[in-house]
Amino acid sequence: MKALSYLPVSGKGQIGGDGIPRQRVAITRYAKVNGVEVVDEFTDAGVSGTKELEHRDGLSDLMASIRSNGTRLVLVERADRLARDLMVSEVLLGEFRKLGVQVVAADSGTDLTAGDDDPTRVLSRQVLGAVAQFEKAVLVAKLRAARIRRRRTAGRYEGPKPYGTKPGEAEVLATIRKLHRKPRGGERLSYAAIAARLNQMGLSTRSRKPWAPGTIYGIVNRL
Repeated sequence: MKALSYLPVSGKGQIGGDGIPRQRVAITRYAKVNGVEVVDEFTDAGVSGTKELEHRDGLSDLMASIRSNGTRLVLVERADRLARDLMVSEVLLGEFRKLGVQVVAADSGTDLTAGDDDPTRVLSRQVLGAVAQFEKAVLVAKLRAARIRRRRTAGRYEGPKPYGTKPGEAEVLATIRKLHRKPRGGERLSYAAIAARLNQMGLSTRSRKPWAPGTIYGIVNRL
């Protein structure tokens, strides 16, 4: 029997990790044990598992391939690989059923496209989908709680570090403070004037671009 495989990873951080290789190993193992030949592989990298078909190029290509080559078996690593959202999963599985395609989870051998005439299989599929959705929600909640705890104990830690925290930036930051300081009996320099002065001095931003008034504004208002 010939089959197509579908290997998605939702988080961008997983693209360079072991997500796709791990799924490939599980699918290859299932195919070998069950005498299945995987003739083509389709991937979606960095695409949320809560999105439907029109937002996934790999899945769209897989559907087009099914229509053109007659393959009627699709292998995924687990039940939640097709979609983590139960409703999205049911919609996608419905599309596969319309095409007469069987979708099988390689880790358990579960037929995810079992028809509505088999209540036990439908229940099993939906329970697996609901569990996956619940686990995803729990993980998101845990990560959010961890970020809040870290922010409370260690201060800012997400996103780029503020200007002045990297080597060589402290001196420039001191210059910005000095230029922004209002002289006795004089006028404070504008943000544009400070940016122009820094550029004249040959001091560059972190990205090696010329200083701009908006950049100075952001730094000064953080000091």
